[in-house]
Amino acid sequence: MSVPQISVFLESRPGHLRRILDAFVEADINVRGFSASDTGDYGVVRFIVDDANRANEVLKAMGCATAVSEVLCLRLPDRPGELARVMGIIAERDLNVLYTYSLISTYIAVCVKDIPHAEEILRDEPVELADSKDIAARLDGIA
Repeated sequence: MSVPQISVFLESRPGHLRRILDAFVEADINVRGFSASDTGDYGVVRFIVDDANRANEVLKAMGCATAVSEVLCLRLPDRPGELARVMGIIAERDLNVLYTYSLISTYIAVCVKDIPHAEEILRDEPVELADSKDIAARLDGIA
């Protein structure tokens, strides 16, 4: 099964992702998954949202360059080897995976240049930092 994905092309500068997310909040659009990567001065953010058409309209109204495409969505059991198994099936059929990312989790990985500093500034904010044990404990409770 496929789901619609919106790709947004934007400058890799502080605040640009926030501007998009604030617009989604204002339009009552729920982000169910996302991936952000940079290529230097510019980046690509990919979103899976609850209403792709409306989200795309919001982004276009903001002047953003966007593209809508379909991606596969897979649900994997949380056990060793599942991702390798599925990637193996795809590779054995001579399909190339262009990129992947996770969906529907409130755990997100954020890459910054100074992780200790980021931890320090977030420690006193209403943000929960998680380690591998926290993630495993949460997943143990999900069917």
